[in-house]
Amino acid sequence: MSGNSFGDALKITSFGESHGVALGCVLDGVPAEIRISAAEIQLELNRRRPGQSKITSPRDEKDRVEILSGIFDGRTLGTPIALLIRNSDARSADYSKIKNIFRPGHADFAWEKKFGLRDFRGGGRSSGRETVARVAAGAVARKILDSRKIKITAFAKEIAGIVGEKFDPKNISKNLVRAADSAAAKKMESAIIAAKNSGDSVGGVIEIRIQKCPAGLGAPVFDKISARLGAALFSIGGVKAVEFGAGFGAAKLRGSEMNLRGGGIAGGITDGSEIVVRLAVRPTASISLPQKAVDSRGKIRKIQISGRHDPCLVPRIIPVAEAMVALVLADFLLASRLDRI
Repeated sequence: MSGNSFGDALKITSFGESHGVALGCVLDGVPAEIRISAAEIQLELNRRRPGQSKITSPRDEKDRVEILSGIFDGRTLGTPIALLIRNSDARSADYSKIKNIFRPGHADFAWEKKFGLRDFRGGGRSSGRETVARVAAGAVARKILDSRKIKITAFAKEIAGIVGEKFDPKNISKNLVRAADSAAAKKMESAIIAAKNSGDSVGGVIEIRIQKCPAGLGAPVFDKISARLGAALFSIGGVKAVEFGAGFGAAKLRGSEMNLRGGGIAGGITDGSEIVVRLAVRPTASISLPQKAVDSRGKIRKIQISGRHDPCLVPRIIPVAEAMVALVLADFLLASRLDRI
């Protein structure tokens, strides 16, 4: 099992490493004659790319998409779509001094035990840079959803314990943290900068709202749409918890209360109402504070990670989360054509 492919009617296979030549994906199952351009895919990639602000990694990747196949004259051909994003600003030397040390909070040890060999340059395929391929594929999936007017909106609900109480979608693109509450956004930004200046990092919560999703998407029993969305969102590095609707709060409600808060999904199938999903995102594992670690010979070592890292993952995970939701919904939407004759 490679674990590098996802989806049924719409399948994505991603490839590439953080410091390799390029990353990309092959997207199979996209119907023909969907209008899409490289510029539309680029818009989504620009939202995810590093080096955008003082609260993101300064790695200067332009993330320019190259369409290798499946799109001609601005329309999909119905054949596999291959998208490529080249790496241009990798600094592998930042990792050469710690190549034999397993970084705390990272996948280094687990990957070496599984494969016997790992790409130590920025974590290789376990790096968050892998998600650039998902965002490119998600941009195509969004075009499928546009035909049904399905809207996906994700934003920073909480960062460093600061919670946004107001929801104004117009604010999301107007602040660095992508919060829907402008007042909370300023406090969140300050908290991220304070953590960065101290050599540390912070986590947060992302909320996703899905509107105008038609009823009937999902399948019993093991392929509930909540199960597939959960799997898709948990596949994003740094996501430690996922909840739908009332989520963990449901444990405190009575049935008479919970029955009125279905959250857009009933029996694992969409009911046509708004779907609300939240993700808990851990603080970034790569921090510059001195830490203890174990090396490949089992010895305790002191480590201080250099390189360029996000002091908070939340702002850049937001477009990734939207992409994964789009891929799941598009997959179910295409599969639903076979549910009834």
